[in-house]
This record gives sequence, C-alpha cells and structure tokens, in this order.
Amino acid sequence: MKNNSLMFLARRVLRINHSSPTSNWRRYWSTPSTSSPSTNSKLFVAGLSWSVDEKSLKDAFSSFGDVTEVRIMYDKETGRSRGFGFVSFSKEDDASSAKDSMDGKAFLGRPLRISFALEKVRGAPVVVPRITSIEDAAARKN
Repeated sequence: MKNNSLMFLARRVLRINHSSPTSNWRRYWSTPSTSSPSTNSKLFVAGLSWSVDEKSLKDAFSSFGDVTEVRIMYDKETGRSRGFGFVSFSKEDDASSAKDSMDGKAFLGRPLRISFALEKVRGAPVVVPRITSIEDAAARKN
C-alpha cells in the first residue's frame, strides 16, 4: 500500500502537461523572493544546550565574520530552548567557513550539527520527491 501511494506521488510530481509545461509545476515549486537574504548565508544550528542564549551563540560564531541575526527557537509552553536555532551572516563565505569549522564541535557540552538553512516557503504546498526517477521506484519495488 505504501509503495502505491509513493508511486502515485512520484508520477504526479513528474507528470508534465504538454499544453503548458510550466502550469503544472507551479503547484510544487516556489521561487525565492529577491528581497530575502541569500539562503547560503544562513545556518541551521542543532544540538544546542538548554542554557544557550542568543548572546552566547552570537559570540561563538562572530569570530568567523559579521553575524547579522541569531535566533534560538523556544518551546511556547515551557519557555525552554527547543535545541536548535539559526545564525545569519552578511557573507556566504563567512557562513561556509563557520559551518565547516563548527560542525561537530562541542559547545557548552553538546556537539553542534550545522547545515545551511532552507528557505521557509509560504503559500502552496511544496512536494519534495525522494525518488529521482521512475526507474528507481521500479527497482525499489522489486
């Protein structure tokens, strides 16, 4: 049953409307706005200790370049850190060097897991298929 729904989703994403090739894809893809900062200069930082605050996180990353924004995500009910946050840099190179240097390093007793942040998409649902082609889906089914 799970394979059937996965195949349906893959066919739906890969289907191309021959009369208007772009009309079908607009439901699944969103273009980033030009006013937003580059997604390559914003880092997703996971594995934060509950005691981390914005100032300590900014201090830890400011040695790699100009940190423009630091956001730690908090639980609404408890007010405690959810264990992840975002650090934005003014330059992509600074973000890249911070990611390479800090990923896996201990910060206040916990190892950090760092990746480039994905842009938050608002509006229509975005479908990200995990299968690269129909042949891969057929091979997995067998």
